Amino acid sequence: MEKMKNNMLLDLKNKNSIKIEKYFSDKDTYIRQKAYLIIGKIYKEHSHLKKVIIEILNELFTSCNEKIRQTVVYACGEIGKIDPPEIMDLLERALNEDNKSVRNAVVGSLKRIGEKNPNFIFKIAKKYLHHPDPRIRKQIIHGLELHGRTHPEEILPFLKELQNDKDKNVIKMMIHVLGQISYKKECLEKVVDNLSKWNNKNLVKKAIEEIIKVHDRYQKFSEKNAEEARMYIGKIL
Repeated sequence: MEKMKNNMLLDLKNKNSIKIEKYFSDKDTYIRQKAYLIIGKIYKEHSHLKKVIIEILNELFTSCNEKIRQTVVYACGEIGKIDPPEIMDLLERALNEDNKSVRNAVVGSLKRIGEKNPNFIFKIAKKYLHHPDPRIRKQIIHGLELHGRTHPEEILPFLKELQNDKDKNVIKMMIHVLGQISYKKECLEKVVDNLSKWNNKNLVKKAIEEIIKVHDRYQKFSEKNAEEARMYIGKIL
């Protein structure tokens, strides 16, 4: 890893991306992961290279190699935990990607950034929540999930806005996220209270089914077991 870091540092100091591109395009997922983690560390430790890093990431994102574009997006996730405004434009470009692996990287990066800088993902959500492309709406919802696991009340208003979305995949993602943000301490109460005010009763019914399944599936990590969750929900809905 130290050798990789030194090679990438040398690239950045010379304002080129020969080694970086090699690592970003490697067939080995482990190598690509190390590469974007290293970029994040260099960005944090070498402030004088920040501008060069952003420039090179923007350049690499124009590559026809989806592995390179995917790794660029994951690198944005690492930088976004430290300095989210700097990668805003690049992440917005990535939202419009057609390649599935790159789109998945966008979700992963939004999740990681949301852990440290939730206001950043809220800003993106407000801008793209009602985007005409349902794939982008789905990405935004999924990107909110990780922060929602500990602060469901902060993402539920976004979900509520899309409760009557016409796209079945957006609705499926809504149901998935509602399940994922319901099982930790004091989260079920917040989610169920919010759902009691939704007008899409069919979606609420499916979400409740998913919430109970999640409590059963994550029994070791849930505050309540599936039966306790079912009983609580029955009292409210």
